[in-house]
Amino acid sequence: MLDECRYMNSEDLTSLRLAHQQISRQDRTGEKELVSWMGAMQAQDLEMAKWAVGVRLPGTDCASVELAMDRGEILRTHVMRPTWHLVCADDIYWLLELTAPQILASSRSRHKQLEITPALVSKSNRVIIDTINRCGGHATREEICLQFERRNIDLNDNRAAHLLLLAELDGLVCSGRARDGKPTYALLAERVKKPSLPTREEALYMLARRYFLSHGPATTEDFIWWSGLPVRDAKRAVEALTSGVNSGFSVANIGPRSFLVPDGAYGAASERGDSACAHLLPAYDEFIISYRDRSDAIPRQDHFRKAVSNNGVFRPVIVVDGTVRGIWKRSVRKQSVEIKTEFFETPSPAVLAAAEEKSALFGAFLGKTPDLVHNPR
Repeated sequence: MLDECRYMNSEDLTSLRLAHQQISRQDRTGEKELVSWMGAMQAQDLEMAKWAVGVRLPGTDCASVELAMDRGEILRTHVMRPTWHLVCADDIYWLLELTAPQILASSRSRHKQLEITPALVSKSNRVIIDTINRCGGHATREEICLQFERRNIDLNDNRAAHLLLLAELDGLVCSGRARDGKPTYALLAERVKKPSLPTREEALYMLARRYFLSHGPATTEDFIWWSGLPVRDAKRAVEALTSGVNSGFSVANIGPRSFLVPDGAYGAASERGDSACAHLLPAYDEFIISYRDRSDAIPRQDHFRKAVSNNGVFRPVIVVDGTVRGIWKRSVRKQSVEIKTEFFETPSPAVLAAAEEKSALFGAFLGKTPDLVHNPR
């Protein structure tokens, strides 16, 4: 039975999350290890996803992240919820086997509307394989779509995206080497050798453990949201994780909510009460998006509406003391990068200085001179 921790509030919660997510305390040594620790990192905005890795690995740069992707050490593909994620190559096969069935089930009605039949999928897969082979093992989306059209595959209503998604979920393709700055697709079997796979019960346990170690403190509802698993499977995973005398986790309550907290977590928090510490986090960062309840990081609804649009666009955010205090934008130029900050309330000089420091880190990540501009409220 889990022991109960009695001393946690919202400040403790977000401070611990910053530490476990490798934002305020970094102890991973490379891109592959970092992505493996996180389990998966949402990545539909590819350039921001690269910074999501970089902000957690001090001293790394964009070229290093791109090299890890080009080498196939980390992959960008669809797992868990039906959106892009970065995953460690070592995890791709068991993650797909665990999460693809739920994604396919949730997409069935849409695919019926698009008249995507098994025969069409078989045909499109042959076209994808042929195109990738013709392009030297790495083909862009544009090259694949051109061959779809030549083979009379109708691409109306964004059908190509769904056909490529199905190829990813089938374990046929994954991300390949970038070419002229464009992402490509490659054959998964040629990128990553398929290992022996864990049982479904083992995989459920592995995914839950990855999540709560790297994202905790978190609730079962948070894990259900993040994993995209059927509720029964997700709850079974949490039960397996917390069973036994030495589970490695304890429970903390904030009001009616119960959180799983990794053992030894309270020694990890290092920023609580430090108003001069700020972080420039990318769009769709795990610190915000990986929890069903985001009110601890963004407690005010008017601030939430600025950080997250009505149609679900998660903007890059400025985090101070574990709380989202503003948003930021970047404009990349040849030699420099302009970083515009928009704080929700007038920041202190210490916070402005911290934002200046973090903008320098972002500039160094891109290999460009940072030009920080504070927009007035």
